[in-house]
Amino acid sequence: MTGLSLYWIDERDPPDAFPAVERALVDPNGLLAAGGDLSIARLLAAYRRGIFPWYEDGQPILWWSPDPRTVLFPDEFHVSHSLRKTLRRNTFAVTVDRAFADVLDGCAAPRDDYGTWLTADMKQAYIRLHRAGYAHSIEAWRDGRLAGGLYGIELGRVFFGESMFSRESDASKVALAHLCQRGYDLIDCQVESPHLRRLGARTISRQQFLECLDAGCVDAYNEIVT
Repeated sequence: MTGLSLYWIDERDPPDAFPAVERALVDPNGLLAAGGDLSIARLLAAYRRGIFPWYEDGQPILWWSPDPRTVLFPDEFHVSHSLRKTLRRNTFAVTVDRAFADVLDGCAAPRDDYGTWLTADMKQAYIRLHRAGYAHSIEAWRDGRLAGGLYGIELGRVFFGESMFSRESDASKVALAHLCQRGYDLIDCQVESPHLRRLGARTISRQQFLECLDAGCVDAYNEIVT
């Protein structure tokens, strides 16, 4: 623990009332603030600043900005031999924003490997972002059944990946491969995991990450605040 106190955000505070990310704790890595709400304006202000919500039921909303940050540059996405065969065979049909709520449900299901805590309030917040045009899902289907997918927030040329799931082998990887072809400069993966490393993700410093946001999110952010 660094000795820095945790900043508290009141629901009545302006949406961008976040402290500088340099105030985030070292242990736990990146914990920056608590409180506030999950309004569209506050969530967009958070993501633009490299901050995301991550908390469990019964806790206040917790806001994070870890250092280093795990990211995936689309041209560094690692396509394994088996995944290449799956893609070549068109094993899965891929769609965008066809089943956003179903993807959230898939990501919220209990599992042992990786992912975020997706509370009921957070699910509703991301559905509102989806309806406003900021949150998107990519779905992988097989025989008319949702086999896997991912969702996240799009601001300009940056996609803030929130979670992904698979019900069949390679389904979420196919969705991610499709995401990497959609013209983003950067896909934010938030925190490191062995699974993400195998897919080509790597860590960069928080400062480098913020510079990427300044370059990739500026046009979208101007639209938000004007």
